[in-house]
Amino acid sequence: KSKPDFSQDAALKMKSLNPRFIFLLSLTVVSSSFGFYLPGLAPVSFCEEKSKGDTDIQLFVNRLDSVESVLPYEYDAFDFCKDTDERRPSENLGQVLFGERIETSPYKFTFKSDKACVKVCTKSYDAGSKEDKLKLDFLKKGMELNYQHHWIVDNMPVTWCYIVEGNQKVCNPGFPIGCLVNQEGKPKDACVINADFNKKNAYYIFNHVDITIFYHSGDETNGMSARLVAATLEPRSVKHSNDDKPTCDGTPMDIPAEFKNNLKVTYTYSIQFKQNDDIRWASRWDYILVSMPHTNIQWFSIMNSLVIVLFLSGMVAMIMLRTLHKDIARYNQMDQEEAQEESGWKQVHGDVFRPPRMGMLLSVFLGQGTQVFIMTFITLFLACLGFLSPANRGALMTCSVVLWVLLGTPAGYVSARLYKSNMLCFCRIVFVDFFLMNLILWVEGSSAAIPFGTLVAILALWFGISVPLTFVGAYFGFKKPGIEPPVRTNQIPRQIPQQSFFTKPVPGIIMGGILPFGCIFIQLFFILNSIWSHQMYYMFGFLFLVFIILLITCSEATVLLCYFHLCAEDYHWWWRSFLTSGFTAVYLFVYAVHYFFSKLQIIGVFRCCCYFILLLFFYYYFYLLLFLLLYTVYIF
Repeated sequence: KSKPDFSQDAALKMKSLNPRFIFLLSLTVVSSSFGFYLPGLAPVSFCEEKSKGDTDIQLFVNRLDSVESVLPYEYDAFDFCKDTDERRPSENLGQVLFGERIETSPYKFTFKSDKACVKVCTKSYDAGSKEDKLKLDFLKKGMELNYQHHWIVDNMPVTWCYIVEGNQKVCNPGFPIGCLVNQEGKPKDACVINADFNKKNAYYIFNHVDITIFYHSGDETNGMSARLVAATLEPRSVKHSNDDKPTCDGTPMDIPAEFKNNLKVTYTYSIQFKQNDDIRWASRWDYILVSMPHTNIQWFSIMNSLVIVLFLSGMVAMIMLRTLHKDIARYNQMDQEEAQEESGWKQVHGDVFRPPRMGMLLSVFLGQGTQVFIMTFITLFLACLGFLSPANRGALMTCSVVLWVLLGTPAGYVSARLYKSNMLCFCRIVFVDFFLMNLILWVEGSSAAIPFGTLVAILALWFGISVPLTFVGAYFGFKKPGIEPPVRTNQIPRQIPQQSFFTKPVPGIIMGGILPFGCIFIQLFFILNSIWSHQMYYMFGFLFLVFIILLITCSEATVLLCYFHLCAEDYHWWWRSFLTSGFTAVYLFVYAVHYFFSKLQIIGVFRCCCYFILLLFFYYYFYLLLFLLLYTVYIF
């Protein structure tokens, strides 16, 4: 580039400018000249002419899953049409751990090129072939369990939109591979949408799809190109009279339950493009999310939680401003003889900081609770900013794993400071749980089974990064002096008087988890739906707010119950404080079991085992998350 030619007066003026002003001015120019897309996904523009931009549109396929089964399968596990030049885009750690297996499909389109009834392939099944019988049986099993396709165009799910009760439009990011009419002639799942699905004991496969792609061609692209803003489809079952030249207007394609005759299944599609300038590229996910959980219910959950928080805050404030303030003032004014006649929490000041039983295990849990708490807080905060949106596939899980690995230092530091020890307990429990579930998934041939290379990478992250960072944190914790209690501990433990029913450990712990669980049970329902009912969860702002409310509620409930126990002259508060707030996880586990029997229809022993193994992992994770609240009681 040629150097600008300034006049002498202009050059003198530039030299006389303040350097700070020049620096700020340059930052302003740079910031106004460059931008980026959050969370890092740039739009792709398509054109009719290849010389001006992209014209080819590739449809990708992902794993197939079912509400009635927790085991996802790869697209290639079923006998569908496959791409001759199959390619798999690179997947991040979160996608692999969630069992996503994205690959190219034989469905390839050209922008603004409408086509009708295009043949993809024909699958033939010989009644005398055992291999063909196994393929067809697996396909029938998928239709019986209502397995769903998940197709992707331009990093956007291809949705199946339909009308439900109340004239409400619902857009599902997946569509079934087929449906079943049982022996009594009762249609199941998607078979209820068409009265022609009426043959008893028959399967109907959706071998034809009518795809509609909407594009925006306006001010975003200056009218020179277009951006895809929506992709929908309508699955149909069609029995083609001519497999070589299909017309896509036949009767439904039924597959008898008993495979006696040879069978051919021809897969076809129709594609059309429609312009829609009302939908902008930045808001192209809105039509999918509008049919997700309503915000009114979310606000009801928030208001319910705030009422509980205000109630507990009032109780804590009453104790601090009235009871404790007056008791401490009166205690300081008394003589030593009068003080000896006092009762309640003032009598256990010499025993309240006595080391707890199994102090090493307590410090281990506290260190791991610190690690889990910081990981959860940072992950939810980044999700609120949009970095972990559903468009950025696998980002949520990847962020959680990376943060958990890197946060070994504070875990080791906190544990060593509390008890001068190290911890690897949580990691052992997690990996035993993880490998046991992965073994079941591997036996079942599910795509959720972690590949061997990924297992080696996870072990390398743990032994190569997390464990050394834990020892580094423990080293600095060892160098610090131990936490000194504010009062001297008596040499002889004080005898604890007989406790009433409500001040005994078990009733107090059970009551302590009720109010915190009341703050989260509505949000928990949406989270379980997103995991097991395959709904997208995107309301991270509500989740982060509920998370903060949960921490406040657990802290206040633990402080209150700890104060009542000390008033009863019971100074064993360490483990009780942990179990009081942590017992919320027990209610969470019970609710998840209720959800399993009332909402899910999971069939098979292995599938049920996978559900409860994963449930136990989240239960333990939640227990450790609330364990950090023990520090709140200690500080109080």
